[in-house]
Amino acid sequence: MTAEINTNVAQLAESQIRQIMELGHRMEGVIPLWFGEGDEPTPDFIKQAAVQALAEDKTFYVPNSGVPELRQAIAEYMTTLYGRPVEMDRITATTSGMHGIMLAYQTILDPGDTVVIVGPIWPNAVHAAEVLSAQVRVVALREVDGEWTIDLDALFDALNGAKALFINSPNNPTGWMAECAELEAIFAFCRDHGIWMVCDDVYARLVYDGRTLAPSVAQMAEPDDRVIVINSFSKNWNMTGWRLGWITAPPDLLQTLAKLTEYNIAGPPTFVQHAGIVALRDGEAHVAQSRAAFEERRDLVFRRLSSLNRIGMAKPKGAFYAFFSVEGEANSLAFAKRILHDAGVGLAPGTAFGDVGEGYLRLCFAVRPALLNQAMDRLERVLG
Repeated sequence: MTAEINTNVAQLAESQIRQIMELGHRMEGVIPLWFGEGDEPTPDFIKQAAVQALAEDKTFYVPNSGVPELRQAIAEYMTTLYGRPVEMDRITATTSGMHGIMLAYQTILDPGDTVVIVGPIWPNAVHAAEVLSAQVRVVALREVDGEWTIDLDALFDALNGAKALFINSPNNPTGWMAECAELEAIFAFCRDHGIWMVCDDVYARLVYDGRTLAPSVAQMAEPDDRVIVINSFSKNWNMTGWRLGWITAPPDLLQTLAKLTEYNIAGPPTFVQHAGIVALRDGEAHVAQSRAAFEERRDLVFRRLSSLNRIGMAKPKGAFYAFFSVEGEANSLAFAKRILHDAGVGLAPGTAFGDVGEGYLRLCFAVRPALLNQAMDRLERVLG
């Protein structure tokens, strides 16, 4: 290395998911199920909204908090979704859910502070805190009788002395979803102890078995509670490459978040924000169609994987991942590489989501059924 760099950055681990991806890109005929995105493009009505915004020269700087029309649309969307009034002064537009997480951490964490994270978890949530010199404690979900569960006593013990709790429900990678009573207990504990809650609700609309919305602390918190809710356009509206999301936070954080946005990225592209308005306004049918399609694909994958003797898998309640264990396999990264080589299917190793994910693999089922069936055929030959 030509020069010294930030110690925390130098110590960041390489993404295991990208390790698999880079290997897979050098192979022919691989079915890539490693990333958290589908294979269907952004709906045309959203793309046309972006084209129109470009034609109308919506390409100039806008306020760091976001285009006012988008922030108002988000506030109305959140109000309708959760049945509680959300004002525009609580909304900050971000360039993604990840950007929202980093802004939340930068706002509330000092070096040495502890953030408790419910895991297994998308690794970025952990490493973003570590970049800021925060300490991370992971409280592991457990697979019990075919379901992922959380031990609230263990969580509350871990929160002793913590500054913040990060919780992702529905969860990537497990598909676990916190029930309303669990969230109420967690919220009450955090409120009583002055602990910030950072709630990653990116998959809140992608829930199954007759549900249309996951329980959320957004349904419980008052505007001035220490709660920051992260959301994204990526999953609901097939906009992963657009890089657009939002934060719902106490109104007295609006200017702080605006300053941090200025020093990070200044804000999402203006024309993308205008496309986001249309996604919110006209996209409910698309969200419903996606949810129904993903549920069918979940059932397909669960049926085929759970029929194999070596496979252990809890049926996911939300998100679009199958997180499954394979009997006799204790090194997830090595096993994911072997499956890539032997079956030509790219899966994410469980340890990409922390040590508590060892022994598991993650499969994204947000792709067309024909491709999923092809992947299942290949996996059955290796795992059966």
